[in-house]
Amino acid sequence: MKHAGAEINHATAPWHDALEHVLRELARTAVVRDRAGGCARHERQLLRDSGLLALSVPHDLGGWDADWRATLDVVRRIARVDSSLAHLFAFHHLQLATVRLFGRPEQWQPWIEESVLRREFWGNALNPLDKGTRAEPDGNGGYWFTGSKRFCSGATDSDRLLASAFDAGGRLLIGVVPTPREGIAVLDDWDNIGQRQTDSGTVTFERVHIAREELLADPGPLSTPYACLRPLLAQSILAHIYLGIGEGALAAAREMTLASPRPWISSPAPSAREDLYVLAHYGDFWLALEGARALGERAANALDSAWQRGPALTEDERGTVAIAVTAFKVAASRAGLEVAHRLFEVTGARATTAELALDRYWRNVRVHTLHDPLDYKVRELGDWALNDRLPTPSFYS
Repeated sequence: MKHAGAEINHATAPWHDALEHVLRELARTAVVRDRAGGCARHERQLLRDSGLLALSVPHDLGGWDADWRATLDVVRRIARVDSSLAHLFAFHHLQLATVRLFGRPEQWQPWIEESVLRREFWGNALNPLDKGTRAEPDGNGGYWFTGSKRFCSGATDSDRLLASAFDAGGRLLIGVVPTPREGIAVLDDWDNIGQRQTDSGTVTFERVHIAREELLADPGPLSTPYACLRPLLAQSILAHIYLGIGEGALAAAREMTLASPRPWISSPAPSAREDLYVLAHYGDFWLALEGARALGERAANALDSAWQRGPALTEDERGTVAIAVTAFKVAASRAGLEVAHRLFEVTGARATTAELALDRYWRNVRVHTLHDPLDYKVRELGDWALNDRLPTPSFYS
């Protein structure tokens, strides 16, 4: 894939061989698994065995200590061949970051160290928009969670979950629990047109006990500018997946065009690869993706700098990162959708055969880009451009 430098050279990284092996294996079965849907248990185990679940974990806790730019670039590379597994992999690292941002070191350090040793996969049952789970005090500082959560990406086949509920006063509580804990049921009810193996179904809680020491209450969710980096990491993850899908779609289209024996019957060009209209389309594709890549590189660097600031991060500094991340997400959403939709204009009717499943790129990016409305991201950018107002921190900004 040709680009202007946003690519990270993983060849010298300690995770290079593991990543290359994972990419080959995922690409080999991606089409078949897209048709099948359901939980990709073999591929999830492949990620466990690769050691890549420890990619963003600090050295002193047994990890590879990759910064966010490197970790997100791995997410993007996986998304090129399998955006569902990229989603699972990325959300695992999002949960690890969440406990570091919302909890105390004496909580998250042993959790993460143990997870690395056991090669555990973390899943998500947080979904702050879903208020279907209530929390009842247990009298000892802990709570009983009862209810259900939708869109719980990665919950199936996970080892630990971040779970959320609201108490009687409407306060959001987040706990870290082993997935097999009594009262937790992970339902196999995710059956969407895209992202079919993200295990994003429903999780139900039947008086699940969350002990006081399992609650992320100090500093707590979105409590400081530093804690408010969590949604920016989540938005960055989504944007890297969109970009990776677009790059995967472009690579698939390019392979078909270069192998095409002849141009359209009305074309004066000697081959499809020399057709002026085809070249113009590829120019549009490359330009859209390259612009998103450049914004992604800037956003990732800003995120890393803010992460290094730690609790000293200010509201304005966090807001500046939010603008960079939002710009990247808008650009990546638009670029991924455009390339995945228009790739058929340069590949023709033969590209629509079910065997190739090239429609999966559009289905995956279309489902994923509906995570939160793009119009509101553009409005945030407009408010910044016109009124100098930084985005207000929320779980989506």
